[in-house]
Amino acid sequence: MAVSVPSLNWLRVFEAAARAESFARAAGELNMSAAAVSQQVRALEERLGTPLFERHAHAVRLTDAGRAYLPGVQQALLTLQSTTEGLFGAQRAEQIYVRAVLLFAHGILADGFRDFTARHPQITLQIDTGNTIYDFSQSFSDLQVVFGNPSAYGAEGDALLSERLYPVARPEIAAQITKPEDLLVHSLIEVSTHRAGWPHVFETAGIWPGAVKYLFADSTIMGFALARAGAGVALARAPASDRAMAEAGLVPCLDEFEVAGQERYHLVYPDRTGLRPAAKAFRDWLIAHCAARQ
Repeated sequence: MAVSVPSLNWLRVFEAAARAESFARAAGELNMSAAAVSQQVRALEERLGTPLFERHAHAVRLTDAGRAYLPGVQQALLTLQSTTEGLFGAQRAEQIYVRAVLLFAHGILADGFRDFTARHPQITLQIDTGNTIYDFSQSFSDLQVVFGNPSAYGAEGDALLSERLYPVARPEIAAQITKPEDLLVHSLIEVSTHRAGWPHVFETAGIWPGAVKYLFADSTIMGFALARAGAGVALARAPASDRAMAEAGLVPCLDEFEVAGQERYHLVYPDRTGLRPAAKAFRDWLIAHCAARQ
């Protein structure tokens, strides 16, 4: 049977009591009576159908169910608070929300974060990641960095980066590969969400493989983790994957062997004229930052 989302007040009281391990201290923090805190916690437990606290004479302790519930409640309250302040608070004009494809956020935005904040110290930048259209449709953002067809995500946009594909592996595996055909004796790690993968590389390079053993991953970063463990050969997607490749200790398998990808990263938004000043500043910075990385 489905359980409806409890009252926000109950959740706030539960979080404070769990953090303080005391109904009395939570009451002082929330400007309530200890009896009111106890009553709201009891109401939450009745709604959920399970005790969240073990009551003792001068303290309370979370049950196993309470400990499991607390992180999700804290994250939900923090997200609600930061979103409310960002959208409606006094600092709204200086806070922007950017949702980006994970690989781009990891390899491009993370490296450029300090540069942007140094140039615009008054702007608070919040970055969330996603990989699918569903991810990008589920929360508010001023700007989105997507990969592939930009019209599926926003009305307007700017092309940012293309990608270059080349095989990478652990050094001892890469040393065994001296010509493109040597790739075929290894497991090839394919990212299932990308249109341009190993078949595109083989076709562009004029290689006609027979039976190929593929190992599938849902992201380039996961593919690199498998390659780092020695599971096979992955595809770098430079320059966005440069940082992840270095962190995984992978090296190119063939000197000067790379093919162009089929799609690009794009910055999208509903209306350029409607961008807030902080979002416009980030757009201008990101376009220049990517131009320098291309």
